[in-house]
Amino acid sequence: MLAVVSMKLESLLQYLDNWLHVSEHPDYTTALNGLQVGGPSEVETVVTAVDASEASILAAADLGADLMIVHHGLFWSGLEPIVGRQERRLRALFDANIALYSVHLPLDSHMEVGNCALLARAIGLEVKGRLGGYKGHDIGVWGELAQPTAVENLQRLVALAVGGGEVRSLPGGPDTVHSVGVLTGGGASFVKEAAEAGLDAFVTGEGAHNTYFDATEFGIHVLFAGHYATETFGVQAVGAHLTERFGLQTHFVHQPTGL
Repeated sequence: MLAVVSMKLESLLQYLDNWLHVSEHPDYTTALNGLQVGGPSEVETVVTAVDASEASILAAADLGADLMIVHHGLFWSGLEPIVGRQERRLRALFDANIALYSVHLPLDSHMEVGNCALLARAIGLEVKGRLGGYKGHDIGVWGELAQPTAVENLQRLVALAVGGGEVRSLPGGPDTVHSVGVLTGGGASFVKEAAEAGLDAFVTGEGAHNTYFDATEFGIHVLFAGHYATETFGVQAVGAHLTERFGLQTHFVHQPTGL
């Protein structure tokens, strides 16, 4: 039987804040990065998830979580009464004594365990530089495939990387693709920047109606692989890192949205 490993919650939070550059990375006000809900003083089991949904919190409780680390936290709607689903989410955390830690753009942008860098490498890109930013901080990446390929093959590579889900492709780029930008989640507003950087294709999670015309008129292929599917990489990598570095027990709660 493996020995039970635990560490102080405060020490783990300090490590995460520093390692993920939480305090120095700007983000949307409602992202509220860092500790969102307090919990036990000692941590043995960490559960990661993309979203702090009611279902994922209940799953974390079933797994015996002491700490839950998520990409999308609780407070996206801003100031609101603690009633209804927000009350249920918080009550589930309090009842199970689970601390909740959220990390949004700092996790998208991190070059070791960030969503963008990990998806780029899963596609087979050699990362060459950064693409897209928020208030002066880089978020996305761009890179090159080992061999130029048809966009249909890139589409298959992306689908494999995100677990076989549907990947939609908007035409616009050259017949063969070599250079590709990656900005996970809702990164379609950076299509123009990717095209102006001379990239052949751009991979993101989702986009607005006008993205079709951005692709065709700026001359770049745009691939949509799903907001959720493109953002599962970071929290899983954080969990794996905490197990390797500290010996903590970690689990990932998979709650795909299809979006």
